[in-house]
Amino acid sequence: MPDAPPPPPSRLPLGWIAAALRRERTRSGLTLSELAKRAGIAKSTLSQLEAASGNPSMETIWALAVALGVPFGALVEPPASTVRVIRADEGPTVHSEQSSFTAALLSAGPPGARRDIYRVRLEPGTVRDSKPHIPGTVEHIVVGAGRVKAGPPGEQTELGPGDYMAYPGDVPHSYEALVPGTAFVLIMQHV
Repeated sequence: MPDAPPPPPSRLPLGWIAAALRRERTRSGLTLSELAKRAGIAKSTLSQLEAASGNPSMETIWALAVALGVPFGALVEPPASTVRVIRADEGPTVHSEQSSFTAALLSAGPPGARRDIYRVRLEPGTVRDSKPHIPGTVEHIVVGAGRVKAGPPGEQTELGPGDYMAYPGDVPHSYEALVPGTAFVLIMQHV
């Protein structure tokens, strides 16, 4: 009898996203229609997200973050606590619609220190193509397990356990797992 597959990672609580979207949209002075247009999504989709319904993909949340000019973490960071522990298979997790890329936000940058930290899991067979993030973004990767090919087109580099890489995140870039069980820490620094 084969082993049962592991349970899927936890999903983002929609209330966090809804509150963050309303807060950031209000802060930016945008209407629902204006933000939806800038992000390239339907107004009804944005309205559902602000009402804490729907099932937003990573791509939708990224598009909204870029349109708002905020780091991705600003839209998915849980309410603040003085002590925070995130176990290996926990944390607010988003999944790509385009690949096996799964990212769990470990820490969003506090005010004045614009950086987010993610634990990423990626399986071979698909490539996670990422659109440019907000201007000035730099990505840092530290591989924990497996092998990944990452970076901007023409500068992609193969990395293994313990390897570190930094590259501009405000240009197109991608991640591709080369072996099963690939995992790395991704730090997004927003200058």
